[in-house]
Amino acid sequence: MKITRELSCWIVTEGMAGTENQCIGVANALGVKAKVFKVALKQPWAALSPWLGFECASTFDKDWPAPWPDLLITSGRKAVAASRFIKKQSNGHTFTLHIQDPRVAATQFDMVAVPYHDPMRGHNVVVTDAAPNKISDEALEAAKIAHPQFESFSSPRIAVLIGGKSKAYDMDDKTIKSLIADLQNIQNTHHASLLITASRRTGSQNMSALTSAFPGGNSVHFWNGQGDNPYLAYLAYADFILVTADSVSMISDALATGKPTYIIPMPGGARRIDLFHDHIIDKGYARRFTGDLSPYHYPPLREADTIASELRNKLGIGNE
Repeated sequence: MKITRELSCWIVTEGMAGTENQCIGVANALGVKAKVFKVALKQPWAALSPWLGFECASTFDKDWPAPWPDLLITSGRKAVAASRFIKKQSNGHTFTLHIQDPRVAATQFDMVAVPYHDPMRGHNVVVTDAAPNKISDEALEAAKIAHPQFESFSSPRIAVLIGGKSKAYDMDDKTIKSLIADLQNIQNTHHASLLITASRRTGSQNMSALTSAFPGGNSVHFWNGQGDNPYLAYLAYADFILVTADSVSMISDALATGKPTYIIPMPGGARRIDLFHDHIIDKGYARRFTGDLSPYHYPPLREADTIASELRNKLGIGNE
C-alpha cells in the first residue's frame, strides 16, 4: 500500500484515556492528525465482542462519518468490531492497526502492536518493550515552558508517580509507610526535591498519609488534582523517576524520558506484569527501588516511534 497524498487517520477506542493516548502517540509519531472516536456497541456485539463478528451498520450506536480513512488505529476489544467493519466498508482500502492484544487472530488486522509481555506473535505483529505514549522531546520541552515554577526546585528532582490498588496489586498501609520513610530519607540524604502525583486508586487513607508527610513547600510539590495537571512537567524536570509497580503505562511514560526509573514494589503481582518488570529491568531500562538512587543511562524508550517507523514502511510513505 502506498499513500501519495496527506494521510487520513481515525482512532477508535472504548474511550479509556490510557489506550486512547497510546493510539494518539502513534499518530503523532507518524506525523498525522487523527480524528478520535469512542466506540459503543449494541447487543449482542457489546457482550460478545471481539469474538462474534458479522458486524453491520446496526452493530454500532451511531453511524460512521464516511469517507473511510487511509489508516485506522484501534485499541480495546470493542474497537475490534469497528476495525473489521470499516475494513470491509472501505473495500479493503483502510489499513488497520490494532494496539495491544486484540484477543482474536492477528490476521484480522493489517498490523498489530503488542508489548513484550503480551503473548501474541505473528508475521504482522510488532513487539515493543513497553507501551507507546505521547511523550516526545517537544512535549517535554513544552511542559517545562508551561510550568517554569519547578525550575527553582533543588536538584536532584525526583518525580514520584503513585498508582494504587488494582486487580494485581494492593496498596496497604505498610507499603505507604515504607515509601514515605524512603522518600524522607532520600530528601535528607541527597537534599532532593519531590514532585509527587497520585491517582484515584491510591485511596483516601493513603493520600492522607502522603499529604501529611509531604505538605509542600520549596522542596515538595504534591499535585492535589486541582488545576492544570503537571504530570508531564514532573517527567520533564525530574532527575530520577519513581513509579509504583502497578502501572505499565506510567512506567512506560517514565522510560520514554531516558531518565533513571525505579519501580516501587507493591504487594501482589501477576504473570504478565511481572514479565514486563523483569524484561525492562533485564534490558537495563528500569531498576527496582530498594530505598536509594544512583544515576544510570539508557536511550529513551519511544515505542510510538518504533510502531510509526514500521507503519511508514507498510504504508510506503517513507521515514521522516
